[in-house]
Amino acid sequence: MKYMIMMFGSAEGMMATADPEWVKEMIGFMIQVDKDLRDSGEMVFNAGLADGSTAKLVKQTPDGVITTDGPYAEAKESLIGYWVVDVASEERAVEICASIVKYAPVVELRRVQDEPPEV
Repeated sequence: MKYMIMMFGSAEGMMATADPEWVKEMIGFMIQVDKDLRDSGEMVFNAGLADGSTAKLVKQTPDGVITTDGPYAEAKESLIGYWVVDVASEERAVEICASIVKYAPVVELRRVQDEPPEV
C-alpha cells in the first residue's frame, strides 16, 4: 500500500527561532529516516520543499488566470516536505509518522490511490 506522509511547519520560522543545535539534530534525524526507508525498500519518493513564503498560487478567475504569492493556507505553517512510501500496512505508515512528529507539529498521512474513485 502506498501512502504519502506530509510534514507541515515553517522552515523560515524555524530557522529564525529554533536553537541551531536542535535544527542540526532534526536534519540529521530526517536524513536517517530517508536512509532507513530506502534501506527497507519502503521509499518510493521524497522531497523537501522551499519555505511556503516562496510559493505562488495560480488561479483561474472570470478575468483570466492570475498569479499571487502563496502559500494557499492562511497559516504560519504549510507543507514543507513529504515522503511517498510503499508499506505492508497502514499501521506501518502510522509508525513512520509517529517517529517524525517529534520534529513537526503535524504530520498528515494519506493513502495514494491506484486509480481515480468510481463515479
